Amino acid sequence: MAVSASLHSFLKLSLLSVLLVATTNAAITPLAESSSSVEVSGVSTSIPAVPATIAPETSTTVSEASSITSTTSPAPSTSTDSTELDTLLTSGGLKPACKGKLPRQGTARPEEPFWLEAIKHQGKSPYNPDPTGYRVFRNVKDFGAVGDGVHDDTAAINEAISSGNRCGQGCEASTISPAVVYFPKGTYLVSQPLLAYYYTQFIGDAKNLPVILAAPSFDFTGLTVPGGAVFDADPYIPGGNGAQWYINQNNFFRSIRNVIIDLRQVPSSTEATGIHWQLSQATSLANVVIEMSTAPDTRHRGIFMENGSGGYMGDLVLNGGQYGLAVGNQQFSVKNITVSDAQVGVFSIWNWGWTYQGVNIRNCSVGFDVNNPGAGSNAIIDAFVVDTPTFIRMAQAAGDGTTGNLILNNARLQNSPIAVGVNNGPTLLKGGTKTIASWGQGNVYHGSNSQGQFTTGDLPVPHKASSLLDSAGRIVARQQPQYENYRVSDFISVKDYGAKGDGTTDDTKILQKIFKEFADCKIIFFDAGHYIVTDTIYIPSGTRMVGEAWSVLSGKGPKFADQRRPRVVFQVGKEGERGIVEISDIVFSTVGPQVAGAIIVEWNIHEPGNVKAGAGMWNSHIRTGGVAGTNLLVEQCPTSSTDNFNNCFAAFLSLHITRGASGYFEATWVWLADHQLDVDGLTQISIYSGRGILSESQGPVWLVGTGSEHHAVYQYRLSGAKDHYMGLIQTESPYYQPTPSAPVPFAYNPRYDLKPYASDAPSAWALSIERSRNILMFGAGLYSFFRSYSTECTGSRACQAQIANIDKLSGGINIFSLSTVSSTEMISVNAQGVVHDADNINGFVSTIALWSSE
Repeated sequence: MAVSASLHSFLKLSLLSVLLVATTNAAITPLAESSSSVEVSGVSTSIPAVPATIAPETSTTVSEASSITSTTSPAPSTSTDSTELDTLLTSGGLKPACKGKLPRQGTARPEEPFWLEAIKHQGKSPYNPDPTGYRVFRNVKDFGAVGDGVHDDTAAINEAISSGNRCGQGCEASTISPAVVYFPKGTYLVSQPLLAYYYTQFIGDAKNLPVILAAPSFDFTGLTVPGGAVFDADPYIPGGNGAQWYINQNNFFRSIRNVIIDLRQVPSSTEATGIHWQLSQATSLANVVIEMSTAPDTRHRGIFMENGSGGYMGDLVLNGGQYGLAVGNQQFSVKNITVSDAQVGVFSIWNWGWTYQGVNIRNCSVGFDVNNPGAGSNAIIDAFVVDTPTFIRMAQAAGDGTTGNLILNNARLQNSPIAVGVNNGPTLLKGGTKTIASWGQGNVYHGSNSQGQFTTGDLPVPHKASSLLDSAGRIVARQQPQYENYRVSDFISVKDYGAKGDGTTDDTKILQKIFKEFADCKIIFFDAGHYIVTDTIYIPSGTRMVGEAWSVLSGKGPKFADQRRPRVVFQVGKEGERGIVEISDIVFSTVGPQVAGAIIVEWNIHEPGNVKAGAGMWNSHIRTGGVAGTNLLVEQCPTSSTDNFNNCFAAFLSLHITRGASGYFEATWVWLADHQLDVDGLTQISIYSGRGILSESQGPVWLVGTGSEHHAVYQYRLSGAKDHYMGLIQTESPYYQPTPSAPVPFAYNPRYDLKPYASDAPSAWALSIERSRNILMFGAGLYSFFRSYSTECTGSRACQAQIANIDKLSGGINIFSLSTVSSTEMISVNAQGVVHDADNINGFVSTIALWSSE
């Protein structure tokens, strides 16, 4: 999300008021220390003695994958004969043959290093001023870190982060200085914040999680938030009157995974924070443990954020502290989080909509504190709450449903007397030992009835397709594959086999050969770089591909130029194909301007019958324009030119999930750039992508923490689809509309589009659902901030007329926790407004608890 300076000022909360609210919250009686402990990498880590949030699932292949049963898409025209294949694959003495399938379980011995540490690192940033000398992969020990828990490693780690003229203070954004900062196993003593520069992935040894140990004398002041943080993703500038390094709504492309952050040596009375995470889309936290004091006076916080427009985090364990999470952000998706022995598990400072899927709360005084008036909407699904006196503490609702929306679904309580209680007031829902099937507070709508009903109580239990659920009846929640049990010999580097990734060379033939040769027998490592293809690349079943600092794969050239004859760039499986596909840490893109017919990713693959969520993408994005190497920057496409279409096409359709496919998509952002990230990191541009995400899948499809922004016709469209879980989805309408109006500059295409727009709806649909069934949505933020590049329309709450449409041929559609910005109608049925913005105003947004088709 990019915003004008005036709107940014309007949206930004006062940090002082936030902190006052956080620190003057009602007194909480702390619990005595009580937890189970296990050894994690030599550190005693409190893990709640409760059932796992999800049943364990493998992240590797099944022994036998189904074969292709039918093929309608043409094979790529870049094939070569077997002699050329051998020549390509044997360069440098490498063997072309791949013997046998990748083992279902990795065979790496415990003493073998994590593959990411052992593999040869030859990734480059082709648009960096020093492409040959710039280091993408940085092992902190190469910069002098010791990792013995005794030596102070702060300076060495910060040098590993910052070296190479990277994007820190004074730089708005940049993609040309990416970095993977790697922590081998060990204990790293730090005494000052680790400053997270733009476009940085922090990755620890997934086999032996490294410990980042805050010294007793840790300086939690200065550049960081009051109280400070071990990892700081948006430092405050000393003497800057609240100014920070980055604009929080534009703070993209960050991740931290596989680390333990230990604050327990810091005095409990110190306002110490594990992670300051004020940022936006294309960001993630995963497989992170934060240890905090359990003393009665503890002021430790696990994760703190006060603003932004996120985002995804998941697979987190937070033990102790005043707050596990103290968070304020427009929207976020949280999956598989465990909080134990904290005073408050989650303190909601403010939001427009957050979704928590898979929550374990154990032995906390309060599970969720949503008492602040700014806590707009929270949806909690698949929760397990044990020995916690109050599960939810909230403010008294206004009675009109406009504040404090709350959704609970499949929440199991054990020895938790109050399920939902008003702060210093009545109990709204008694607890004890029980299961809450479906409960909520807020305005509820059904079908075409425009009269909402304010509800505090039970809600209809939505249908959940069995294909979406694990063996315990919860929404499937699969971790990003990390292949920690595989040997480095189970991987191949595409650069070792001849791919260049230099942003210039056509890598089509060699990449196609690599996929053909190594799918299902090796894990394919895309060294950091920009890989250009000029024809369709077929990615077969059995493919496991991993990037480095979001390796970029881009379609380019005349074969993708004709929007009348759209052509797939990356074809994941063919029609009817079943099997494993795993894609991680990749960006799919295009190089303009001849790409008006590019379907960037066509997803045909269906998971094998015995592996739920066996085909998916994690922490991977579809990003078009706005960065170096795309030819779609302000130089080519300024906002002052609203008819420069031919030079500024970015894609026809970003992601097409076809009828026979299934897919698990987690932390995936489908973004048409509204501003450039490189050059100055801020200037708006006018480029054009026709469509965001189209799904015709019969299921199962999981969209976990996804976003789709700025596409001309629609952001999300479900057409004839079935059995989808969506939580949370986030959209923004194009800033240039209605100049021109949708679908311009694209022509109406009946194969990919709904019927032409009515004259009163000249803007893109954020969400369109037609002829679809069993769609379960927990959390949606559908936003329209601009009208012909002006934000004045937000004052009248009317930047567009309609934003979400469901036709009457669809059934079993349940949309929980919906927030919209500046659309006169929040939900339309058959393009007629049903849920009105004016009836559901909740501060800057409008919010409802539920709309169901029945």
